[in-house]
Amino acid sequence: MPVLEPQAGPQEMFLKSPADIAIYGGGAGGGKSWALLLEPLRHSKKPEFTAVIFRRNLTQVKNPGGLWDESAKLYAPAAAKARSQSLEWQFPSGARVRFAHLEHERTVFDWQGAQIPLLCFDELTHFSRTQFFYMLSRNRSLCGVRPYVRATTNPDADSWVAEFIAWWIDPFSGLPIPDRAGCIRWFVRLGDRLLWGDSPEELTKAHPALPPKSVTFVPARLEDNPALLAADPGYRANLMALPTVERERLLGGNWKIRPSAGLYFQRSWCETVEAVPADLKQIRYWDLAATAKTESNDPDWTVGVKLGRDFDGRYWILDAVRFRGGPGEVEQLLKATAQADGKSVKIGIPQDPGQAGKAQTAYLVRQLDGFTVTARAESGDKVTRFGPFSSQARAGNVKLLRGAWNDDFLTALEGFPEASHDDDADAASGAFNLFQTDTGGLIDFYGRAALRTS
Repeated sequence: MPVLEPQAGPQEMFLKSPADIAIYGGGAGGGKSWALLLEPLRHSKKPEFTAVIFRRNLTQVKNPGGLWDESAKLYAPAAAKARSQSLEWQFPSGARVRFAHLEHERTVFDWQGAQIPLLCFDELTHFSRTQFFYMLSRNRSLCGVRPYVRATTNPDADSWVAEFIAWWIDPFSGLPIPDRAGCIRWFVRLGDRLLWGDSPEELTKAHPALPPKSVTFVPARLEDNPALLAADPGYRANLMALPTVERERLLGGNWKIRPSAGLYFQRSWCETVEAVPADLKQIRYWDLAATAKTESNDPDWTVGVKLGRDFDGRYWILDAVRFRGGPGEVEQLLKATAQADGKSVKIGIPQDPGQAGKAQTAYLVRQLDGFTVTARAESGDKVTRFGPFSSQARAGNVKLLRGAWNDDFLTALEGFPEASHDDDADAASGAFNLFQTDTGGLIDFYGRAALRTS
């Protein structure tokens, strides 16, 4: 069997930690999951040893290149036998490593009575606080291995994990404090509160009935995984292409960053031009509202953004129509705008879930007879949907045709997602994402009069 050793630095620090709970987290590509898979091997010759490695759902375990696939590279050379049905490896000694999920909150109760000497969580922020602390009660052992917990994670400012490891994170920058990496602290749980101390003696003196548990956090960065950088030199570029917030989390390891105005769009990213290429493929995508403005309300806007794409893959914002009015007025606006754009411009509209949404979509399509209309059910949150457009804008791949509408449109995008209205951002991301998901329709969409639903 080949000698398996951790990479020097954070991975080695994580695997050598004596803490009851060690969390290895931060940037993507830091070798976190590989370290988690290495951990059980130190006990593979103990007959009654069991490790369970959890992901939130089994799809994440079985994805190509996921934990199950990667485990074969480590466990098969150690003569372990795979049991694919139960997602389990058994070593010649009888020691076992099992992969499992906690997809629902109540799934933890499937583990009542279990004894798990080594409890592992891959992507800890995907699990709830309740799940984590319940499973600690299953972290017990009669096999001679002191029970302990190992976990990996990427940053998430809004997760319970961010609070749990707050001592190791700079509260201003959101980045790990270098001098605290791998340092151990202790906590006791009093009701629903965690009380922390710098030594077990400190906590035992104050709470003699509560046994302290030790915790450490080891930050990970892509630079800490030279093996990945050598095998896949383009991986850094993939992370650099992410939207701002995700890039700061997954490349920078930032635990405090959240979506805020100016992070997802700045007008300086888009060059304003006086003319555009003549051979653009064009889509007008609508974010629909249907409430007229009065003195006592601030309704959403109906916004239609016309976006072009050239043969080099660059994008051109050609027009943005913004309007507040009732259903009949919105219908007339869609018709008039389609006629002004011409039949070469494809039209995209969102389809709300449920029968009422389908009925509204079918009605609008009938009113736009003679034009190519695509209705799409939108999935994911608004920030996620806007991310790909944001990335292209930041990279300088989006240009803006000069027009009287520019300032209102750019101001709305710069305020996303904190502004009170996100209609312009929704329309822009809708147009951009329709280019990505309906490429077949772009091959011959000129003059087509058909409805597509996707």
